[in-house]
Amino acid sequence: MGVPHISNRSEQQLGQWSRRGVLTVLGVVPAALLTGCSGSADASEDAKSASSAKKPTLTVTPADGTEKADFTSPVTVTVTAGTLASVKVAGSDGSALDGAFNEARTKWTSVRKPYSGTEYTVTAQAQGADAETTTFTTDSPAETFVGYFTPEAGSTSGVGMPVSITFTHAVADKAAVEKAITVSAEPAVEVVGHWFSDTRLDFRPKTYWAAGTTVTLSLRLKDVEGTDGVYGVQSKDVTFHIGREQISTVDLAAKRMTVVRNGETVATYPVSGGDSDHTTWSGIMVISERFKQTRMESSTVGLGDEYDISDVPHAQRLTTSGTFVHGNYWASTSVFGNENTSHGCVGLHDAKGASDSSVDGYRFYESSMLGDVVVVSNSGERTVDPANGLNGWNLSWAEWRAGSAL
Repeated sequence: MGVPHISNRSEQQLGQWSRRGVLTVLGVVPAALLTGCSGSADASEDAKSASSAKKPTLTVTPADGTEKADFTSPVTVTVTAGTLASVKVAGSDGSALDGAFNEARTKWTSVRKPYSGTEYTVTAQAQGADAETTTFTTDSPAETFVGYFTPEAGSTSGVGMPVSITFTHAVADKAAVEKAITVSAEPAVEVVGHWFSDTRLDFRPKTYWAAGTTVTLSLRLKDVEGTDGVYGVQSKDVTFHIGREQISTVDLAAKRMTVVRNGETVATYPVSGGDSDHTTWSGIMVISERFKQTRMESSTVGLGDEYDISDVPHAQRLTTSGTFVHGNYWASTSVFGNENTSHGCVGLHDAKGASDSSVDGYRFYESSMLGDVVVVSNSGERTVDPANGLNGWNLSWAEWRAGSAL
């Protein structure tokens, strides 16, 4: 190796350089090489670390394997160092939880809460990564409620039949419960709910249903918190039908009942209503129960031991408090159409045994159905309480709507 030329150096200095220069230069080169190699190794490790740090990480809530997950909050999936490609949440009951991504696609949130007592499988995938699967099972509520509804599924009712729901537990959050219940009609008509109490919610349109209407009750009460710690359990649809229109008007001054079906008068019957001490409720009433024969005891309606008849024929209930329109075989035929002698019911001439098709009680019963309307006038009594039976038609539309929690 040649010695580098250095100007302005003395011979002594040059000699010293000559003797040491090779060693000095040779000593510097390996150091430089070692420094260069060390720098390349550190950069490679940094690159590997950066690459590892950028790997997407998914987080599912509730966490994988949770046995009693919260069912009152939505399911979420988040990703760090990446974006979400897809998320699917399937329940063991066959249901699926739909959801939505945020704008950055770093978070997915279910649009509704998971059902209680259900196992869910979450399959999520980040962009450029393999799909990951987790499972969790939601807790079951300690206390529940259900709503018993009228009319029955698949039944056919008269035009006055409301949809009436009675809950097994008092409802504090009426808005949440009412929002979870929908009543729709075909042909379409506005249907509104009205709370008569903490345990009763009825639905009706502004006027009677149109003959031939199909009505659908949709209950989505499952996991709706009706009151603190008490949750609904029902998720079902129920359909019933409206038959022909029949409206019977009882005029207790004239002591006559006129039956109008689909706009035409089809029958007129002499009747006997409540006497002056036991007047019949006036107003619009709906037939809520029907019995070919039934027992009637005065003690059950607060009248002591005035009567106990084991086989009252053709009885059709108008109020919860005990008003019926029914057949009467124990009174003289001359009473009907001439005197009001009952304890508050509307009576028609009938025969013992409820099998004589020639009498008025039999004929009216056979022509009637649940949900038919009976209007009582000139009875000397005030209008029936709308909550006493299925008699919400006695409220104006404004009054009815005011009873909605929505």
